[in-house]
Amino acid sequence: MFMTSLRARSRGFTLIELIIFIVVVSVALTGILSVMNTVVKSSADPMVRKQAMAIAESLLEEILLKDYAKPTGSAVTGYPANGRSLYDCVDDYNGYTTGTTGIVDTSGSAVAGLGSYNIAPAVVVTTTTLGSLAAKKVTVSVTGAGGTISLSGYRACDLSPSCPLP
Repeated sequence: MFMTSLRARSRGFTLIELIIFIVVVSVALTGILSVMNTVVKSSADPMVRKQAMAIAESLLEEILLKDYAKPTGSAVTGYPANGRSLYDCVDDYNGYTTGTTGIVDTSGSAVAGLGSYNIAPAVVVTTTTLGSLAAKKVTVSVTGAGGTISLSGYRACDLSPSCPLP
């Protein structure tokens, strides 16, 4: 008799236990879904920022690979209307911007898929010294949907005859 009464009592859950379980699971599920919603909503941001960073790095590298000073016999001053292909020194990029036209290659042709990014504000080239070396600090800014990314780099004088000494 004792076994049958114990067995009858230990079968299933009570209504109160079931309600408490449902409340606990609901609160946990709500917390998890709200975190997932935040993650999914901002998951494209890192990709947009990485693309802007890649554009800025590419242009900065292009600029820093140019001559420190204007080569002898060069007639190019500033940035010409037909693109960056004629730029022959770091100073030619000073003030360069794409405005709102999107990213363009060195010949001035639009790069597919990068229309929502711009070189803005304009590239800034300033002359400075790094210890005893003459140098030019170049700051490139890329504006896109994720905000503005700015990178700076230095082009030091290679002590050629066209380089001024500090």
